[in-house]
Amino acid sequence: MNKLNKIAAAIVLLGSTAAPMAYAQTNMLSTTSYNPSWYFAPSINAYNPDDRLGLEGNGKGFGLHFGKAISPSVDIQIGPNFARRSENGARLDTLKLDADALFMFSRGQIRPFLLGGLGVERYKASVLGTSESKTAPFVEAGLGVQFGFTPRVMGQLDFRRTHAFLRGDTPFGTKHANDNYLNLGLGFAFGGPTMAAKAPPAPTPAPIVQMPIIPAPAPIPAPAPAPAVVQAPAPAPVAVQMPRVERITMSDTELFDFNKAQLRLPQPKLDEMAAVLASNPQISTVNVNGYTDRLGTDTYNRRLSQARADAVKAYLVSKGVEAGRIRATGQGESNPVVQCTEKDRAALIRCLEPNRRVEIEQITIERRVQ
Repeated sequence: MNKLNKIAAAIVLLGSTAAPMAYAQTNMLSTTSYNPSWYFAPSINAYNPDDRLGLEGNGKGFGLHFGKAISPSVDIQIGPNFARRSENGARLDTLKLDADALFMFSRGQIRPFLLGGLGVERYKASVLGTSESKTAPFVEAGLGVQFGFTPRVMGQLDFRRTHAFLRGDTPFGTKHANDNYLNLGLGFAFGGPTMAAKAPPAPTPAPIVQMPIIPAPAPIPAPAPAPAVVQAPAPAPVAVQMPRVERITMSDTELFDFNKAQLRLPQPKLDEMAAVLASNPQISTVNVNGYTDRLGTDTYNRRLSQARADAVKAYLVSKGVEAGRIRATGQGESNPVVQCTEKDRAALIRCLEPNRRVEIEQITIERRVQ
């Protein structure tokens, strides 16, 4: 096994070790929000051409890719790559332009991924002052890992195997070529992660006005000549238990960091609410409902909204409210407040901000007289 294959095996081992860590980060719902800006990544490479092309061993080269994260789990990258292998006066140059999709296992600091793509590659063989060339399409697959140093700087190490289709007449004696590339590069983003704007505070609910109790009218006495008529007394007022619901809406930017489920501190509104609940046992049930916007998958949004509702419940319990009075539910992206059609992602995130919220419903049992 040559040196390049040994390094490729090390990347496979690193990916298999990092993937469970990345999966655990995803399940905890605390992964770092990804940067949607375009980035550029210069790189150096080790090149191992197909033995059928006439040269064995490893060469080297360089490349430049431009990339962008288009979703929480997919990056795209496109760019040129040059490599050269020379020996005893013979030289093989390759220049390829590829477009790849990177399927990310994580958006944390360590980001293992699989990749697949296609492109076009130009081979040029030179021997004793003569040269021949051939341009061929290719497909490629590989794996690698990214390392997040800062929100705008990352490192990338990947191994790629290309399969070129040398169609028609070819000076290389073969119609297929399998080449290996080991790339090491640095990526620099043109912008930082987009953060949602803070929403205005929820309006204070209007107080409920109790209607006064109107007593029943006194009986009218009968005329004097007629015998007195004894009327039955008016029925006593009956107390009826009536439920009353108050709803308080808090924006997720008041409670959490972007794409996180850990409460910011301090939380004066939740402190005031906990004090009211602790001193008013007639508030029998408190429903805490978490909501997200429509960005991301339905499963991810439902788990994130549940984690946020659970965080609010845990905070109220820590302030003295009985856990049995609080019911926490993650509603995901259901019941949106607004509908948005913006094409720009940053504008779309700002427009959808009212949908990312936590609603707290207090159900109070009142005694009203009828």
